[in-house]
Amino acid sequence: MGLEKQVSYTTTNTYQTLNTYSNTTKNVWLVFHGLGFLSRYFLRHFEILNPSENYIICPQAPSKFYLGENYKHVGACWLTKENTLLETSNVLRYIDQVVAQENIDPNTNFIVLGYSQGVSIATRWLASRKISCKKLILHSGGIPKELTPKDFSYLNSNTQTTYIYGDKDPYITIHRKTQETNKATALFGPRLTVKVFDGIHEVHGPSILDIASS
Repeated sequence: MGLEKQVSYTTTNTYQTLNTYSNTTKNVWLVFHGLGFLSRYFLRHFEILNPSENYIICPQAPSKFYLGENYKHVGACWLTKENTLLETSNVLRYIDQVVAQENIDPNTNFIVLGYSQGVSIATRWLASRKISCKKLILHSGGIPKELTPKDFSYLNSNTQTTYIYGDKDPYITIHRKTQETNKATALFGPRLTVKVFDGIHEVHGPSILDIASS
């Protein structure tokens, strides 16, 4: 058997933003894409928001891979079951740098959204860094098992938390619906609202617009 070792090094990653951060900006969104996305394509789902009032920051999952068998399209992945703790630590440090570089005005509404696999990154980052936000949107994804209500007890009681999914989502079975909503209720209590839309495993623009305007 070989011996596994570790080495630390400096790396560089990209991220994408949408719209201009200015004195008309009311909402700053930090959005985490799902498995198979690239951040520049995921951003397109937020073009429905008022560009003068909404500034969107979209980190890029670091692990890239080819989609399909023709090796034309590239997707990305946040984490796998391989070295999850180590990779999580690397990803969260990257997000720290993205947010620090953007230098967000604390007077704007900070909204965090995770879609599909991005839910696990959004919740882990908030819980580990104790970051406050105005709204937290958990869209069609799973909440990490290790998180507990204590991890989110720091959140303001007015933090609006929404768990949304499509009623025809093949990844969210009846068992998983119960499991995820029970987990979210335990973590966020009365802050939580559950929204179900008519659709599959997809980013649901009308729900995002509704939450943004509420």
